[in-house]
Parts: sequence; structure tokens; C-alpha cells
Amino acid sequence: HSARLDVAHNDPPDTLPAPCPPPTRKKTTDPIRRALETALDAYIVTRDDALTVIAGYPWFLDWGRDTLIVLRGIIAAGRFAAAADLLRAFGRFEDNGTLPNMIRGNDASNRNTSDAPLWFCVAAADLAQATDIKTTLDLDCDGRTLADVIASILTTYCNGTPNGIHTDPGSGLVFSPAHYTWMDTNHPQGTPRQGYPVEIQALWIAALRFGAQHLSQRLPWAAALAAKASRSLTDLYWLPNRTTLIGASRATWLADSLAATPGTPAAKATPEDALRPNQLLAVTLNALTNRQQACALTRACANLIVPGGIRSLADRTVITPLPVWHNSTLLNDPQRPYWGTYTGDENTRRKPAYHNGTAWSWQFPLYAEALLQLYGKNASATAKALLGSASEVFNSGSVGQIPEILDGNTPHRQRGCHSQAWGISELLRVWLKC
Repeated sequence: HSARLDVAHNDPPDTLPAPCPPPTRKKTTDPIRRALETALDAYIVTRDDALTVIAGYPWFLDWGRDTLIVLRGIIAAGRFAAAADLLRAFGRFEDNGTLPNMIRGNDASNRNTSDAPLWFCVAAADLAQATDIKTTLDLDCDGRTLADVIASILTTYCNGTPNGIHTDPGSGLVFSPAHYTWMDTNHPQGTPRQGYPVEIQALWIAALRFGAQHLSQRLPWAAALAAKASRSLTDLYWLPNRTTLIGASRATWLADSLAATPGTPAAKATPEDALRPNQLLAVTLNALTNRQQACALTRACANLIVPGGIRSLADRTVITPLPVWHNSTLLNDPQRPYWGTYTGDENTRRKPAYHNGTAWSWQFPLYAEALLQLYGKNASATAKALLGSASEVFNSGSVGQIPEILDGNTPHRQRGCHSQAWGISELLRVWLKC
């Protein structure tokens, strides 16, 4: 996201992508669904001969991981033709297991992302489940099928990509280079997460299971590798008996990442005990098979919730330090890295806060989805009430939209990009599950 923050300072393109005509929809009596679907329309545009997604207004363009996360909401809303078009558009960019982190005109060379290819697989699985497996896997991605693209991603992740992503043979987990996850602010050196980030493993396990189920002849090893990675997630990430907040009761959750240098096996990596919402994907994507652990980590993440957002880091002392440096100057307290206000100088104030306490809109619905995953319809009313707290930000600021971020500290002022695609799409996707 460090590069994203600089987009506003670039000269605008000569021509902007044309908006996509609003779809014809079935009438709905649900006013919240109608409002969110209308809001989502603002981000789906045409670029050349295909659709793309503007990540946010006023200064973001189209980004790999953002588009593929938003794609899940597009599928949930029943916009299957648009979803297929977006999968085809990104599928043709796949090369040696990599996808673009961002696209600038015809330049798709920035591939510093370990999650975008896996989000591609998860979105493809969503579309296949919502429509037809064969039709989805046969989609033409510029001379290759979608099945070809998925097989290339999973196979290359196993063998190692040109940009440093690889699978640890002992654990079955995926190694991610520094600043390759969605928490990729690298100026100053905040949230590098080099090693084995927890949400990368959740996405990897989900992608492997889809490959094992529908591409078993091409990926005969996928089922066993998914099982190994899932066992490693249970065994290596569990952090028993920690405190969620200063003076709070004891709780348990998953390590946010296993910190490691390239070549270090996951079993010898250092578990980072930061309490972050990334682990919720291990529940919502069914990567974690231990129900007791899933329930416990979800309870711990309740400490991160604010109205319409979820804090990127809990306000607590950590055992594994998380220093943020800038020009050889330490900017934070590494043992107490929570930074609850996103304001001030960009490099020394805002960027250190960006993923260390700032509340995000896109991961906020994951907590409600985890409740639904664990407790079914019994949690529906609670999930709706939690999601409904986003009405406070939906009806203020950029009215009818969701902001990128909020201050972690009260009064949780809206910050960053005032209208963000994945905040809307994830809210819609999970609302439709309630």
C-alpha cells in the first residue's frame, strides 16, 4: 500500500476507464442489499476490451488483490458474466504463478504479491460453486483455460516462483517475501511479515482443496499437501494463554505470521503473537479444522471490532517485537506497537499506523462471517447487527460508500480513501450470507 499512497501525486492518465453500464437486477425488498449493490456499481469499469475494478476513489486505480477480493462480492451479488470477464482479464496476466499487484496502463510488471494469485483461485472457486464447474474452468484466458491458470499457480507455488514465493516441504506452508501481503507498507519498514503469514496459508489451503477436487488428474498431490498445510496451521500457529488487552482476561489465537528469512523452514520460524484480524480467514475459508481453536480465535478478535471496521492490531504488549524504522530512527515502541490514530506526517506518523491499529473496512465483515461459519443461523441476528454498525460510516463522509480506513481510537474518524471498493463488496458478500 505504500505505492498506493503515492498514486495521488502522479499525473492523471489521458483517458480514464469508462464506467460499466449498471446491470439489470431482480427487484429486492432488502434496502441494504439494494444500497450496497448500487454502491458497488461505481467501481466496475471497462479497460480496453475487458472489465476491471477501481480500488477506490479519489486516487486508486486497479489493483490485483483488491480486484480479486472485490470479485467475491460481485459473484455473491449474482453478476456472473462480469465475474467471468474479470477472471479472464486477470488470468491472461498470469506468468510463472504470479499476477500483477497493480496495473498501470499496459504495465503489469509489479508482481510483488503472494496473495493475489491465491485470491484468484478462491474467486474462481466461488464462481464455480455459484454457477457451473466445467463452464468456469473452461473460461478462455487468452489462449489458456482458467483451469490451466489455476494449475500453473498452484504448481509454481510448490516449486517456487521467480519472485521468491515457495512452499516449505516440511510443513506444506507458503513462504512470502517481505511486503508481499496486503499489509505491504514498506516506507518506513512497517509490517514486512516476511515468512509464513497466516492468511496466505488460509488462502493456500482453500486453493489446494479446490485444485484437488476439480483438477485432481493434473494436481494429484494437492489433496495431501492441503492436509499437511492444515495440520501445520493447527500445530505451528497456536498461541495459548495470552492477554488480548492490557488488564484483560486470558485468550488464545493464531500467530499472525511465522517470521523467517528465505530458506528457513516454518518449524524453525518465530511465531509473531500480534493479535490481528488476518487469522479470521483461517475460519471463513475452512482452513482451520480444529473447531475449538476457531471459536477461541474468533472470540479474541472481538477485541478488534469498532463500528464499521476492525483494528489491524490489538492494543496490547507483544512478546515478539514489531519495530518500525525510518532513516535509522525507531518510530514506535516495538513491544507496544499499537498506533491508534492515522494522522500527521505520511512517513513518520500515518504509515506506521496504517496496519498497526488503524481499523479497516474490508476485513470487518470477516468477523461476522466467522460467527456464521461457526454457529450457523443462530448467529444470523448477531452478524446482521454487527454489519449494521457500518451504517454510521455509510451515511456520513462519502455518503452511500464505505471508507478505506478508520482511526483505531475513538471516535474512529474516517481516514484514507473516502470510497473503497472492497469495503463495499465484502460488506455485501457477508450480508447476503446472513
